Amino acid sequence: MKDLDLVKNDPWLKPYSEVIFRRYNKTVTKLNELTGNDRDLYRFASGHLYFGMHREEKDWIVREWAPNATAIYLTGAFSHWKESENYAFRKLKHGNWELRLAPDKLAHKDHYKLIIHWEGGKGERIPAWCNRVIQDPDSKIFDAQVWVPEEPYRWKHPVPDLRNFHPIIYEAHVGMGTEAYNVGTYREFREQVLPRVIRGGYNTLQLMAIQEHPYYGSFGYHVSNFFAASSRFGTPEELKELIDEAHGHGLAVIMDLVHSHAVKNEIEGLGRFAGDPYQFFNKGDRREHVAWDSLCFDYGKNEVLHFLLSNLKYWLTEYNFDGFRFDGVTSMLYYDHGLGRDFTSYDFYFDTGQDEDAITYLSLANTLVQQTKPGAITIAEDMSGYPGLAAPLGSGGVGFHYRLSMGTPDYWIKTIKEKSDEAWNMGQVYHELSAKRADEKTIGYAESHDQALVGDKTIIFRLIDKEMYWFMNKESQNLIVDRGIALHKMIRLITIGLAGNGYLNFMGNEFGHPEWIDFPREGNNWSFHYARRQWSLVDDHNLKYHYLGDFDRDMIHLVKEAGLFGSFPNYIKTDEVDKVIAFERAGLVFVFNFHPTNSYTDYGIAVDAGRYKILLCSDEPKYGGFGRNDCSMVHRTKVVRSFGLKQSLNLYLPSRSAQVLKFDPIPKVR
Repeated sequence: MKDLDLVKNDPWLKPYSEVIFRRYNKTVTKLNELTGNDRDLYRFASGHLYFGMHREEKDWIVREWAPNATAIYLTGAFSHWKESENYAFRKLKHGNWELRLAPDKLAHKDHYKLIIHWEGGKGERIPAWCNRVIQDPDSKIFDAQVWVPEEPYRWKHPVPDLRNFHPIIYEAHVGMGTEAYNVGTYREFREQVLPRVIRGGYNTLQLMAIQEHPYYGSFGYHVSNFFAASSRFGTPEELKELIDEAHGHGLAVIMDLVHSHAVKNEIEGLGRFAGDPYQFFNKGDRREHVAWDSLCFDYGKNEVLHFLLSNLKYWLTEYNFDGFRFDGVTSMLYYDHGLGRDFTSYDFYFDTGQDEDAITYLSLANTLVQQTKPGAITIAEDMSGYPGLAAPLGSGGVGFHYRLSMGTPDYWIKTIKEKSDEAWNMGQVYHELSAKRADEKTIGYAESHDQALVGDKTIIFRLIDKEMYWFMNKESQNLIVDRGIALHKMIRLITIGLAGNGYLNFMGNEFGHPEWIDFPREGNNWSFHYARRQWSLVDDHNLKYHYLGDFDRDMIHLVKEAGLFGSFPNYIKTDEVDKVIAFERAGLVFVFNFHPTNSYTDYGIAVDAGRYKILLCSDEPKYGGFGRNDCSMVHRTKVVRSFGLKQSLNLYLPSRSAQVLKFDPIPKVR
């Protein structure tokens, strides 16, 4: 057996090479099985073109996979919501059912459901493959809805070129994108939030909670209808218009995809679709997720693979998404969902506790995404550190483009909570942010939506807490607020500076949005107070929030223009006593002084000889700083014998401040 590149690149994986090869071979075998050895997953993953409801030239066709059913009826106002032989499906091979109707039997926007019979019972169900589900505002009952507008949406803008693309991601939730006390819409997001994302310099929009989910408070993670864009935000055409307009401004749009589990609901969801609790899901005690109160897919079933892979292709082709952030990958990889492991040894990745069917599915999913839209972005949300997750399939990996650096936000929260400023370890900060697998690309971030949920706190709220309620106006002076604003900027700058190959920010965190996220629920009397974004705070220049927003905007534009993620950071210095960190990347020199009180004059940083100009300085008054540095100065290096081939860039480093400089060539004299 020849070692795969994944093992060659990491000698510590050598003892597990047999397991890695077996998993690789299992994926190749399954790929050939599903595609008849031509490996064309694009053709295989077309279930959405066969199943579900379709209007053809002469009739309507409705198909579902329900192997446990004994009879199926289409029901709606057209049948007085009763079973009728005129709307009875006929059984085909392989557990499939079909209904053909004359053109006048159904119309755009009709509501409908299925009544499915099985041995010993029957029940109303929303079709598994339906592409539109709506909830009655009064009864709260969900129905499927016929959605075949006379004029399909016509795309206006080309998709962005994703070759040599480094995502700078704005993670957003459409429903909480408005400041009003209600559920925001696709249209409102396009008109009110998208312009902010564009001005902020982000090149990728990540949309959460798009797949239909019955409980708004689940944040979109308890999906019921995998092919339906959530109707609580608007129509499919309005979502397409949002994506199209983002494309028109050069943004990629990716979707927060949930294939790791499904909601338990039986009428709206897949829980017991045709009376069989195991049609889509694992048997026995593996059926239910012990921590998430949800159901776990059986990735060993070809029909489930067909369903999920078709779902990927559907979102890429029907809605023109440019890729996916796969949620809950850790939960998929391990039989115990990663809940009982600390992942301190490679043994945890290659013992008998991994769901190799799930690993095969994820490998196939990444293969399909590239066959469907070459260059499309796939990101794995994995906290376990599974080796090879973002390495190519052919090297023995799973094939994701990127993995999230999930340890980074945990590290920042732990540091802020447990250590005084004087105890921050500069070497540890640098190591935690820069240590990554060389053969895998990563997305770095200081915080995402996870750190904003009720029960947790964002970075800004941990730094300032209740003082935000009283001292964020510019007339107020408060040392806690001053510290919080300074560290918020520094934490984000050093995180993006040392991030692997991309960066992520959650909506509103860029300007230090106060408080947490808490969706309407019984425990808060169904309040929208914390399920919205208070844009008026950053827009009001009498308040200090715009300092953070302005800094974030200039930081993003700077790293994007420098092509930061196309290079690797080069270590210059960490000093535990002085609390200084310095590194170079893409021609930019980053210098941080984390000391809470000490400022330094003529502090020497070893760099290449020449002139250097400050491009970004966190201490500037326009960013809420104290203006202790003259950021217009051009600095010239000095010869210092101990620096060897380097020279000394002598800088003034105010306490709790950061600056980014760039080599400034001396103009030639003509």
